[in-house]
Amino acid sequence: MPKILVTGGAGYIGSVLVPMLLRAGHEVFVLDNFMYGQTSLLDCCHNSFFRVAKGDVRNEDLLRHLARQSDIIIHLACIVGAPACDKDPVTATSINLDSVRSLLRCRTSNQPIIYPNTNSGYGIGQDGIYCTEETPLNPVSLYGRLKVAAEKEILSQGNSITLRLATVFGTSPRMRLDLLVNDFVYRAVNDRFVVLFESHFKRNYIHVRDVARAFMHCMNNFGTMRDQTYNVGLSDANLSKRELCLEIQKQLPGFYFHEAPIGQDPDKRNYIVSNKKIEKTGFKPEISLREGIAELIKGFQIIRNNRFANI
Repeated sequence: MPKILVTGGAGYIGSVLVPMLLRAGHEVFVLDNFMYGQTSLLDCCHNSFFRVAKGDVRNEDLLRHLARQSDIIIHLACIVGAPACDKDPVTATSINLDSVRSLLRCRTSNQPIIYPNTNSGYGIGQDGIYCTEETPLNPVSLYGRLKVAAEKEILSQGNSITLRLATVFGTSPRMRLDLLVNDFVYRAVNDRFVVLFESHFKRNYIHVRDVARAFMHCMNNFGTMRDQTYNVGLSDANLSKRELCLEIQKQLPGFYFHEAPIGQDPDKRNYIVSNKKIEKTGFKPEISLREGIAELIKGFQIIRNNRFANI
């Protein structure tokens, strides 16, 4: 089995992906600075195939040392989300872009890299027209611009796959409440209401476990998928914020949402996405938005505070 280096492996996605890799029999090296104080990988420590290094992905000597021990690199380390990047743009740039450049210097040309971009790079789409992997990128935030720049550099070096992820939802051992579905369901459970600005804005969604499965799929089919980018989302979940609230309301009838007639959402993303390209490789998501909402409702009986965020 290949040895896998997962940078940022204790994050929201990594905390689901790393146990999945271990269950598949891989030896996994995780590099993470544990900046949120998370303990999400403690259950992996009993596994003799699990290795962990507490450190900064910007430490090129450490990165090179770990890369040389690995066969495949999954680069998750990132300041995730527009608000978190806007809060500290210098750190965001050094982690989200400069660390990618360091990684490309550290790896050998025959080491595959799998990298998660975000389909927020599409920015503001055209009404009724699906964004494909050929659609010009037009990110509207620093976060989106950094991810798009990193994807371009990774693809230019070859021997890589990049995934343009839809807005991720679902429970993870390293939980996040600042993601749209997670946030709205949390509000529905605890506050019973939400105010929507520009409620017609649309985006695509994907469960965190299906994201982890997409990484596994890329590893298992690297030869046929290499040097390309793929949208990853639920093809039946290109929904507006209003439509998302209606889906939540089906399971929480007491949830009330108000569509504000004035005011603007600082997040200007508005697009619909086609996921046909990765589906043609044999990948299909397994967890529906409905199932994810039900899962979150149960999870929010456990989580009763708002410390699970990136800002």
